[in-house]
Amino acid sequence: MQKTKTSHEVAKHALILFVLVFAFLPLYVMLVISLKDNTQFIRSPMLPTLPFHWENWVKGWELCGRYIANSILVATLSVIGTLVTALLSAYVFARYHFPGRTILWYLLLALLFMPGVMNIVPLFLIMKNLNMLNSLWGLSVLYAVGGQVFCCFVLRNFIEEIPVDLFEAAMVDGASPFQQIVNIVIPMSGSILATLAILRFLGAWNNFIQPMIFISDEYKQLIPVGLMRLDGEYVKQWGEMMAGYSIAAIPLVLIFLFTMRLFVKGLTAGAVKG
Repeated sequence: MQKTKTSHEVAKHALILFVLVFAFLPLYVMLVISLKDNTQFIRSPMLPTLPFHWENWVKGWELCGRYIANSILVATLSVIGTLVTALLSAYVFARYHFPGRTILWYLLLALLFMPGVMNIVPLFLIMKNLNMLNSLWGLSVLYAVGGQVFCCFVLRNFIEEIPVDLFEAAMVDGASPFQQIVNIVIPMSGSILATLAILRFLGAWNNFIQPMIFISDEYKQLIPVGLMRLDGEYVKQWGEMMAGYSIAAIPLVLIFLFTMRLFVKGLTAGAVKG
């Protein structure tokens, strides 16, 4: 019995080790190549070779620094816009009953099943009429609107689970709806808001199609499109290209390192009632 249990433990740890190696292998290869010149890359693409070419990282930052700054700005603005509007909408749907509430809610949910590429042409025409093309501000608004439905869905379900007695007590004390949101909803849904913020930031950071179509100025371009153009223009400089990819991944790695506990807590919040 003990021998069988030990065999299961060995097999389990071996499987975990295999998954970890498989997951981190692309990152390892990217970092190794980022410190090579082309000659070293051709001779030994997978193993570290001396001397290390740290100047590739300097060049990679020169090529990608502006794209990263633009992406951070757009992603941050879109996260703020999404959470503010989604929180207000979710509060209304969770706390108020008005004519057509159910129909309007299901119409909003129907938007979740629409592929994003279906809206590219209508969005382009709308943004053109509003003079929001080739604008980081316009792209931030577009991202905020695009992520609102999912966040509203999650927040509404969470707000409905908050005891009604808390809101009634706040109303007796003269709290306005806005004060109820600030003093009750936000403190109790902090982990959910953090999780949604991370998901929306990742979605905005990795979005490729919309910045490629709506941003024509190279100076205003975002990191996904910038990396594609880096691949096209500097495809022979493998070290510089991989250094640019590595630098572009740093913000996401930092986000997960510092917010992982909040992220996991938010994913499990509301799973168990009571």
